[in-house]
Amino acid sequence: MRSSLRRLPSVLKFTAVTTALMWLSACGEGELEEEELFAQGRQALLNGVGSSAARAALTKRWAPIHYQDVDVTGSHSLSGKSDFITRVDFDGDWSGTNNWDNTGSRALTAHAYQSVVETSTHWYLLYTFFHPRDWSDSIFDTEHENDGEGVLLIVKRDGSEYGSLVGAVTVAHKDFYSFVPSGSPLGSGSESIDGTLSMASFEGELHPITAQEAKGHGLKAWPYYDIVGDGVKYYPSLTLAEQPSSATDSDVRYKLLDIFSPTDGFWTRRDLTTLFSSDGTFRGDTSGGCGLVAGNCGTNSANAPWGWDDQNDGPILRGEIAKDPAKLAAYYFSPSSQFSTTYTFNPFQNIGSPNQP
Repeated sequence: MRSSLRRLPSVLKFTAVTTALMWLSACGEGELEEEELFAQGRQALLNGVGSSAARAALTKRWAPIHYQDVDVTGSHSLSGKSDFITRVDFDGDWSGTNNWDNTGSRALTAHAYQSVVETSTHWYLLYTFFHPRDWSDSIFDTEHENDGEGVLLIVKRDGSEYGSLVGAVTVAHKDFYSFVPSGSPLGSGSESIDGTLSMASFEGELHPITAQEAKGHGLKAWPYYDIVGDGVKYYPSLTLAEQPSSATDSDVRYKLLDIFSPTDGFWTRRDLTTLFSSDGTFRGDTSGGCGLVAGNCGTNSANAPWGWDDQNDGPILRGEIAKDPAKLAAYYFSPSSQFSTTYTFNPFQNIGSPNQP
């Protein structure tokens, strides 16, 4: 680098050095902003999770390292872009019926939505990953516009700053899967535990690792789903939302958005008819070439968290993974007696205001 600079004319040399310094300064400012936001959130968390800053800090602390399998085959993959995570309004509007159409022409910067629900014993952190397309490269499979899957993390309030992560329930289409990290006090309840929740270090702290399959985007703990060939590795941020540089980018930041936010979230837009066709179900149509053959594109086929449902988990009702996660945790895990089911903060049930700064 130095020898190359010495050979440059003085004007170009000045330009190159100035550009480099600006780039380094920008990187430093971004890191500083992230640290400042996190520090503010830590302080706010001392007063509970009613503030958006506190929820940001808590959910950033436990946010998954997220592996996304990517398939680049077929025209509907858009060379892998159809497997990139993004925000619901990635195309600048809150319409659900043009997301398939706009996937190819808009940037898919990485975002995930977080929500926090609190009892006296646990925090329930829900992370939602959105794709504009649930797609296929086979004429024998169906496709649909919009796709939302996610993971519920169960954090025990043990007196420490961020508590301890004791369990997870993931969403893969019409089934939920439960996992616990090594050393967790939880055992199988009415549902059997499906595996171990793996952890990895990021920014000096252990985070759970989750993974989504390509095309249909079902989500499980890694390595129960994994990257097979092409794939993107996402890491959480409060400030950065990056688009993968390729279908094999292994270091991409996804920005956490508060699902309760009146500006960025979509809980406050749950009655918006351009976005939802019914309670918890995204509106989607067959425009834009969805469906490789006639009849192979479903409409109104994707759900928000309050529409997620396991097809055979007994008394756990549709949407309760978001609205009543303590009930779900007490059913899925044992001993059930350790889970308080009285909420101190749960905007899904109008308990507590999520709009404090």
